[in-house]
Amino acid sequence: MVGRYHTNFTINNGLSDLTQIFIKEGTDFIEKEVKAGNPFLLYWTPDANHQPAYASKMFYKKSKRDSRYGDSVMEVDYGVGVILEKLKQLEIEKNTLVFFSSDNGAEGIAGKNGGHNGPLLCGKQTTFEGGMRTPGIAWWPGTIAPGTVTKQVGTTMDLVMTFAGLAGLTLPDVTTRQYDGVDLTPIFRGTQQRIERPVWFYRGNELFAVRVGKYKAHYWTWSHQHYNFCPGQYVKDITTPNQVNCTAAPIVFDLDNDPGENTR
Repeated sequence: MVGRYHTNFTINNGLSDLTQIFIKEGTDFIEKEVKAGNPFLLYWTPDANHQPAYASKMFYKKSKRDSRYGDSVMEVDYGVGVILEKLKQLEIEKNTLVFFSSDNGAEGIAGKNGGHNGPLLCGKQTTFEGGMRTPGIAWWPGTIAPGTVTKQVGTTMDLVMTFAGLAGLTLPDVTTRQYDGVDLTPIFRGTQQRIERPVWFYRGNELFAVRVGKYKAHYWTWSHQHYNFCPGQYVKDITTPNQVNCTAAPIVFDLDNDPGENTR
């Protein structure tokens, strides 16, 4: 697979066909596995939205955002649509769970060449909500009704447990090894409203925060060192330029009422 840093792959002033290659390879893989009668897992990870962003000629300079980032978002959105349409063409959409998310929040310091985290605090590189909370969209016709909204807290680490559960598989050493995810199948099927679980927020090897239910406790604060990852945002004693240890008296936020982490 050709990749961003492969010597045969270049981004020519924001132009590249790599997302189109990802789309074709993804849909070809699905069709091949379905024709062979095999269950499949497609992990589809276009990277066009990462700096330096790029798009193919079909979407180049088409975004109203007037940026390569905007173009790349349009193309990824198009790619997701092509994949969903392929599932429908093969008549397997009711037996296929599709989950869309991102690995981190938007990079606020990139301006129009990056995304925006709305009311959430800070962005990529931090453990504040703007850096860690991302969209989680599940699509499973016939199982998940359109417009369904859940307040279940989840992480991408839950996908391993969820997919294994759906496939009827038992993960290795499940009785002796502590896995960092939970099976979200009951949430998707609507048989359970909430799974109580903690979510751990690490920066490197340091535990910065923990969320349980609607509450999030910060044990360390930090927003920037050489770069300000919270442009235009300032919360006293929270968006600290230096890493500050709050373990003795954690800073706690009620995220249901204060998702922007502005009021203790």
